[in-house]
Amino acid sequence: MSGVRVLVGTRKGAFILTSDERRKDWDVSGPHFGGWEMFHLKGSPVDPNRIYASQASDWFGQTMHRSDDGGQTWQTVGNEFGYQGEVGTHQWYDGTPHPWEFKRVWHLEPSLTDPDTVYAGVEDAALFKSTDAGLTWTELSGLRTHSTGNRWQPGAGGMCLHSVILDPVDPNRIYVAISAAGAFRSDDGGAAWTPVNKGLRSEYIPDEDAEVGHCVHNIAMHPSRPDTLFMQKHWDVMRTDNAGDLWHEVSGNLPSDFGFPIEVHAHEPETVYVVPIKSDSEHFPPDGKLRVYRSRTGGNEWEALTNGLPQSDCYVNVLRDAMSIDSLDSCGVYFGTTGGQVYASADSGDSWAPIVRDLPAVMSVEVQTLR
Repeated sequence: MSGVRVLVGTRKGAFILTSDERRKDWDVSGPHFGGWEMFHLKGSPVDPNRIYASQASDWFGQTMHRSDDGGQTWQTVGNEFGYQGEVGTHQWYDGTPHPWEFKRVWHLEPSLTDPDTVYAGVEDAALFKSTDAGLTWTELSGLRTHSTGNRWQPGAGGMCLHSVILDPVDPNRIYVAISAAGAFRSDDGGAAWTPVNKGLRSEYIPDEDAEVGHCVHNIAMHPSRPDTLFMQKHWDVMRTDNAGDLWHEVSGNLPSDFGFPIEVHAHEPETVYVVPIKSDSEHFPPDGKLRVYRSRTGGNEWEALTNGLPQSDCYVNVLRDAMSIDSLDSCGVYFGTTGGQVYASADSGDSWAPIVRDLPAVMSVEVQTLR
């Protein structure tokens, strides 16, 4: 039977929500790792039983977990990425005289073709890769040692590598986004990297042609058009149609062009979703109305999706990895809030209903489509 598995990471544990293709009745499992910050969970797109999970602790550091049975049981893997510092220091030794601060894994991105290959974007900004299902990890150090690295700055949440996109056509092409450095592309499997930030404008950067330094919040791609990407930036929703070589703004009639998540419809590459919030200092929906905005034209023209969402006195936020899309015939859209609600739409955003309420603050929402 086809259906979906929604993987929810929260401040105090992970939850797994499962339904059939109708997506009306949900089985809720959890909390897994109760009491621990589960920063991100993501399932393999080629093995429906494989899930990777990132557990972070300000005191004990980073721990990785893997499930091979859809989240029923878990194995600790690749513990702390070779972390060798004293407890609480989060120092990682890479063979150089100076330790590098390793705080947490922000984002996990399993391979599109191999369930045992997975990438991890971490803070401070770096990219790791495992080819043995998370048991061991190798840093793709060409990114962290990039010549522009001395110009990268932490965003409000830290200097995090929070987005990893794998090109479904070219296995050597990888995109990442770093706050606050910008977007980068590799065309050789992660050995060398090129900043792809031309066209981005940031008011705190006087040089309009600045190669790096932009605070990118998230990037998204439709697999049928790997050269077209959409970006939610610190102010501005952006689009590129040439693999990041040049971006242009598509914020259009949004009530605010500040937000964190951005997603693309599973079957309609010109249909894009964002969740605007009021400003970089007021992280809640404009006018206290929780609204997802959808563009069916690839940007510029946006419509508010409100059916089933609270339209008064709502002051939650939706974080950058807390929105996801399934690939069933009637595309489903999901998001979680810092207030502990997870909403689902089985009709591409036309109507919404809460799957669960009153969870701890939601850090991430990812979907595995089960067929």
